[in-house]
Amino acid sequence: MQNIAIIGAGTMGNGIAHVFAQKGYQVHLIDISQKSLEMGVATIGKNLDRMVAKEKINEDVKLKTLERIHQYTQLIDGVKNVDLVVEAATENIDLKLNIFKELDATCSENTILATNTSSISITQIAAVTNRPDKVIGMHFMNPVPIMQLVEIIRGYSTSNETTKAIMNLSEKLGKIPTEVNDYPGFVANRILMPMINEAIETLYNGVAGVHEIETVMKLGMAHPMGPLQLADFIGLDVCLSILNVMYDGFKNPKYAPCPLLINMVVAGKMGVKSGEGFYDYSQSKKAETVSKQFR
Repeated sequence: MQNIAIIGAGTMGNGIAHVFAQKGYQVHLIDISQKSLEMGVATIGKNLDRMVAKEKINEDVKLKTLERIHQYTQLIDGVKNVDLVVEAATENIDLKLNIFKELDATCSENTILATNTSSISITQIAAVTNRPDKVIGMHFMNPVPIMQLVEIIRGYSTSNETTKAIMNLSEKLGKIPTEVNDYPGFVANRILMPMINEAIETLYNGVAGVHEIETVMKLGMAHPMGPLQLADFIGLDVCLSILNVMYDGFKNPKYAPCPLLINMVVAGKMGVKSGEGFYDYSQSKKAETVSKQFR
């Protein structure tokens, strides 16, 4: 594999593009918005600048990495002659199904189709294509250039050949691929999201404030970041979407999202991306708790 298409230039998409390009792959970064593409490539440039400043790479590596990233606003142009497509669009089942239908109709029959979904069934996504044996989950962790784990999720019909190819590719990226089965939330989010949701419930029920909850989890459980701040970084809308997928998939009330999470998303408080969630990111670089309600 040499030519890789990435669909979506947001946080995950540009992070995945960064990793592939830095490892020598030709990357086709696809997004319907030219502005999003430009912002995504600018983010990659800033992250590369940080790596240069820390002497992890030199200026030549940075420039060659950026040269390998090609921007497309039309999917049909961006997926021509690629060996692998990694879809990193919004965590919305209808959107993903439509993308995979179009990919199946457009890509070469040998192209592997991967999704960076963090919770949606690979089997369901594969079912809308004529190549379910070549559809697989490739769930990177955020921030992609730093985090080593890639959850590899094979659907019901994913072939051994496809799985082996993606496992090997992940290792060439310097990642540690871990194969898991296709159930809602897989492993990472099946464990993480209920913990985040319970932290929000603890706040909602008035057991403790944001600072106290975060302190307990960081000092008592040795977590590098508290669950509420982590939720802000993931995106509260993304957390809600994942919880809904698991709740719908398992029909188990323990996955039902907390009313506070629902209300915050409806109010547009998405976390870092909107400038406010459980913390306020608009006033200074240091996150501060939003209001007395959360103290």
